[in-house]
Amino acid sequence: MGNISVFSRLRVGLLVVLMCVGASVATLSPSGINYEVVALVAMKSQLNDPYNVLENWDINSVDPCSWRMVTCSVDGFVSTLGLPSQGLSGKLSPGIGNLTNLQSVLLQNNAISGPIPADIGKLQKLQTLDLSGNQFTGSIPDSLGELKSLNYLRLNNNSLSGHCPESLSNIKGLTLVDLSYNNLSGSLPNISARTFNVVGNPLICGSDSHNCSTVSQDPVSFPPDPSQAVSEAGGSRKHKVAVAFGASVGSIFLIVIVAGLLLWWRHRHNQQIFFDVNEQYDPEFCLGHLKRFSFRELRIATGDFSSKNILGRGGFGIVYKGCLQDGTLVAVKRLKDANAVGGEVQFQTEVEMISLAIHRNLLRLCGFCSTANERVLVYPYMPNGSVASRLKDNIHGKPALDWPTRKRIALGTARGLVYLHEQCDPKIIHRDVKAANILLDEDFEAVVGDFGLAKLLDHQDSHVTTAVRGTVGHIAPEYLSTGQSSEKTDVFGFGILLLELITGQKALDFGRVASQKGVMLDWVKKLHQENKLNQMVDKDLKNNFDRVELEEIVQVALLCTQYHPANRPKMSEVLRMLEGDGLAERWEASQRVETPRSKTVEKEEHKYLDFVEESSLVVEAMELSGPR
Repeated sequence: MGNISVFSRLRVGLLVVLMCVGASVATLSPSGINYEVVALVAMKSQLNDPYNVLENWDINSVDPCSWRMVTCSVDGFVSTLGLPSQGLSGKLSPGIGNLTNLQSVLLQNNAISGPIPADIGKLQKLQTLDLSGNQFTGSIPDSLGELKSLNYLRLNNNSLSGHCPESLSNIKGLTLVDLSYNNLSGSLPNISARTFNVVGNPLICGSDSHNCSTVSQDPVSFPPDPSQAVSEAGGSRKHKVAVAFGASVGSIFLIVIVAGLLLWWRHRHNQQIFFDVNEQYDPEFCLGHLKRFSFRELRIATGDFSSKNILGRGGFGIVYKGCLQDGTLVAVKRLKDANAVGGEVQFQTEVEMISLAIHRNLLRLCGFCSTANERVLVYPYMPNGSVASRLKDNIHGKPALDWPTRKRIALGTARGLVYLHEQCDPKIIHRDVKAANILLDEDFEAVVGDFGLAKLLDHQDSHVTTAVRGTVGHIAPEYLSTGQSSEKTDVFGFGILLLELITGQKALDFGRVASQKGVMLDWVKKLHQENKLNQMVDKDLKNNFDRVELEEIVQVALLCTQYHPANRPKMSEVLRMLEGDGLAERWEASQRVETPRSKTVEKEEHKYLDFVEESSLVVEAMELSGPR
C-alpha cells in the first residue's frame, strides 16, 4: 500500500509538470513560432510609435511576457495589453484576435484611427476593453456581443457611426458601457449595464442629452446577494430553498466545529488566529484585472503581517512585502483604520474607480480585501523601492540614481500626474506628491504610488476638504491655509519633488540638518537669486550633471512652486517644459509680470517657512505614506 501511495503521488506530480510544460508551449507552432508573438508584432507593425514604447517587441523572441506594456497570466499567456496615453497612432491590427487569453485591452487616450477590428469578438476571456479617446471610425462591430465575460466597455470620444449593435444586449455581466461622444444613430438596444452612457451622440440625443445617459451610482456587489436572485417558480423554487436551508445548517455546524478546533489550537499554542469575518469572499470574483483576496490569503502571503516584511509606514497604514501562493511578489497595504476610508459602499466604489486608472507611470491596483474589520489594497511589488529610499544609495561607489535617471524619473512622474489630472474621469488629485511616493520598477522607471487614497473629484475645478493631509515641505500654501486642494496643489508638490531629485534630500528632513535652517524651497530660491545653483546639487553626483539641464529644472521647479496657484502651470505644461518646449517663454513671462501685492503677501511668498509656521491647519498635516 505504501508503494502504491508513493506511485500515485509521483504520477500526480508528473501530471502537474506536464500540464505546466504544456501551458508554456501551448502557443508554439511545430516550427517553434509563438503565435502570440506573431499577433503582437502584427499590431506593432500597424501602429505608429513615436516614443518607442514598443521597442522590445521582437519577432525573434520566444516569450512576450518580458515585453513592455504586456502582462502575462501565471500559465504564461498574454492577459493584459496596457498602452494608455502612449502617443500611438495608426491602425489596430485584426491580429489582436489571436491573443485569445486576453483579459484586458487598455488603449485609451492615443490617436489610433480606422475601424475597430471585428476579430476582437474572438477574445472570449476579455473583461475590460477601453478604446476611448482615440480616432476610431466606422461602426461598432456586432462581434463585440460575443464577449460574454466583458465587464467594462469604453468606446467614448471617438468618431464611431452607425447603430449600437443589438448583440451587446446578450452580455449579461456588464458593469459599464460608455459610448458617449461619437456619431452613433438609431435606436438603442436593451443593454443591462449598471452604467450606460451615450450622451454626446447628436443623432440619438438631439439637442437634449438628458435622457441619453442612464447612470446608476450603486457600487458593484462583491459578490451579489443571493437573497436578491430571481429563482424559478413552483417545485423547483421549493427544492432550491430546501437545499439552501440544508446547506446553511450544514455550513453552520461545520463552522462551529472548525471554530472550536481553532480556539482549542489557539489555547494550546497561544498563537494569533485571523478570521475573515463577514467577508463574503468569492474566490472567482474579478473586476477587469482586479482580484478580490481573502484576508487569510494576504495574512499567509505576508507571514502574518510580520514586521520583517514591512516596506513602509504612513498615515493611512503599513505596507508589507508579500508573496502569493503562485510566487508573485506584491506590496500589501493594510489600512490603519477600516472605518477611516468609509463603509463598504464607499470602499467598493473607490476600488472600482481606482482600478480604471491605468498608466505605465501609475502604480496599478491589482487587488483588494474587504472584511468587517479590514481594508487592504494589493499592488505589484516595486523591486527598487522609492525615490526617497534610493537617493542616498550607492552601487560600486556610484549613486544608484545618476543625473539621467533623475531626469527620467521627473519625466515619468509628470506623465503619471498628467494622466491623473487631465485624462482620468473623474480626475484624481494626489495631495502628497513627494519622493517617498514615487516608486521605481525594475528599470528604474517612475511609478506614482498612493494616488488611490486621494480624493476623487468630478469636473469641478476644486474640492474643499476638512482635513489637510500631506507632508510639511510639500504642501501648497493655499492648501495649508484653507484646506482647499486642486490640481495646482499637486503641481506645487511636484516642484518640491524636482528639488529633492536635485539636492538628494527629502524636503521633510531638510531643516533637521545642523548646518541648514528653514525649508528647502526658501534655500533654493536664495541660491538661484545668488546664481549659486551648483551648491544645491547632490554631492554624491560628484559634479556629474548637465549644468544647462540643472538651470532648466530649477526654473521649472520655481514655476511650479509659485505662491498663487493661478500662476502655476498645469501638469501638461510642466511636462512640455521638461521635454524642452516653452520653458524660456514661460520663465521670461513670470519674471516680467508685476502685480500689486501687499507686503504681507510678499513676505509669505518669499518665505515659505514663515507661512508654514503661521498656518492654523499645519498641525493636521501628516505623511500619507513612507518609503517602501
